[in-house]
Amino acid sequence: MIVRLRHSKVHETDAERAEAEDAYLDRIDRSLEFVGPLDDEQRARLMEIADKCPVHRTLTGKIDIRTRMREDEIR
Repeated sequence: MIVRLRHSKVHETDAERAEAEDAYLDRIDRSLEFVGPLDDEQRARLMEIADKCPVHRTLTGKIDIRTRMREDEIR
């Protein structure tokens, strides 16, 4: 399988936020190319599996990023 991703910023269409400066969201377009002789059922199953990938699940779920400075890095 070959996976191609493209990242872009798109303007939100929500009427309440359309004028806000930060009214953009990140969009990732994913293209999957299956290599080899696969039937429709196999392709459908691979699409299901792709949606269960840990990276996909992380990117489509709620993300909490915590940043800290390591004490041994402070000089």
